[in-house]
Amino acid sequence: GPELVAKALDVAEQAFPQWDRTPATERAQLIDRFADLLEQNKHELIALCSREAGKIMQDGIDEVREAIDFCRYYANLARQHFAAPIQLPGPTGESNQLRLKGRGIFACISPWNFPLAIFTGQVIAALAAGNTVLAKPAAQTNLIAFRAVQLMQEAGIPKEAVQLLTGSGSKIGRQLTEDPRIAGVAFTGSTEVALLINRTLAA
Repeated sequence: GPELVAKALDVAEQAFPQWDRTPATERAQLIDRFADLLEQNKHELIALCSREAGKIMQDGIDEVREAIDFCRYYANLARQHFAAPIQLPGPTGESNQLRLKGRGIFACISPWNFPLAIFTGQVIAALAAGNTVLAKPAAQTNLIAFRAVQLMQEAGIPKEAVQLLTGSGSKIGRQLTEDPRIAGVAFTGSTEVALLINRTLAA
């Protein structure tokens, strides 16, 4: 409901500075640990993909593999781009550095048809960059998302840094995207909803 969404936004806002200050190498280590837990719990996750999303066995296997690949990929990018300033060319002898940091709270809205892979990819990309996350999975696949977030927290990712919001996409998604504290939205879904989100953020 709206009260819990508002509370989650408050928690994410308060948690952002600390999570963003967490060294990128440490964030990457936690993400790699989460990937290890996905691997260790793959049979349960494959079964959940079948139970909730109706995936055949091979699709479930591929789903878990892709989620693990996302984790390794974004952990490596965090180490490469966020751990230390990137030296840029200095055409006239000056010193130029690029420093990357998180932007704030990200709303991650994922679909039912890739309930672990896309869910994980969106959330982990935002976390790796130092953002706090409010994750809104499709209503049809809440159990898979819930188990994924449990494993993220078991890996050591703070519960304040990633929060799961289940329920109606139209109500929760709208409340999230209308809140000015949302610094970015990762969305996979229909073009119609994407255009609504675009207009909301633009306003």
